[in-house]
Amino acid sequence: MDLALQGKKALVTGGTRGVGRGVVLALARAGVDVVTCYQRESDYVASLEAELKETGGDHAVVRADLTEPSDVAGLLEQVKDRHGRLDLLVNNAGAISHIPYAELPLEEFQRIFTTNVTGAHLVIQNALPLLGAGSSVVSIGSRAVEAGIPLRAHYTATKAALVGLNRSLAKEFGPKGIRFNVIALGVIETENFHALPEEQRTLMAERYGAKTALGRLGTPDEVAGAVLWLASDLSRYVTGNVIGVDGGIS
Repeated sequence: MDLALQGKKALVTGGTRGVGRGVVLALARAGVDVVTCYQRESDYVASLEAELKETGGDHAVVRADLTEPSDVAGLLEQVKDRHGRLDLLVNNAGAISHIPYAELPLEEFQRIFTTNVTGAHLVIQNALPLLGAGSSVVSIGSRAVEAGIPLRAHYTATKAALVGLNRSLAKEFGPKGIRFNVIALGVIETENFHALPEEQRTLMAERYGAKTALGRLGTPDEVAGAVLWLASDLSRYVTGNVIGVDGGIS
């Protein structure tokens, strides 16, 4: 099905690895011109640039620390100079750690909130001048908000905050035709999953796969499918929602 995304302009934060990379490549294959960013240099940056070059289109992979307001402003200035507008913004960049709550240092609590919530806020606020009627803002959330996960109280709280932020923004900017939604993910097979020792990888796939209605883990391409839908006119009456892409996990 042609989703009529050819020529649309998108920004995907944290797009060199994992879910973000899958989203970036799926958008590029659909004809969207994509800008994405990364915080630290790695082999993933060069390999993504090469894949995007082969795909075709007007794309850019730039460095930006989303916890730094000046970096965020500079990133959106580059988007403005390159594309002049944004039809799609995907807040994907994030951080996670696993620490018992009683031992959680304040510095780590603040680091996760600054990256996951303040970073998304800064990106959205700086992107507002580039967003117009028909634009779609998608934030990558987690099913952890409903389930609750031990050792991740700080991370789960940030994903809950994104839900509240997006619902309020959907109401505030709905009259301007700008839509805000959250995609709540289950367990997705990314590079980190595949880097695990085989025994641990198999155990994790069996344990979490058994919790889903589909009996398996998800893939970045399947997350990208939901983003493509939210970027298209097929979802033009969908806003203020949390959409589960989780295989029916319980």
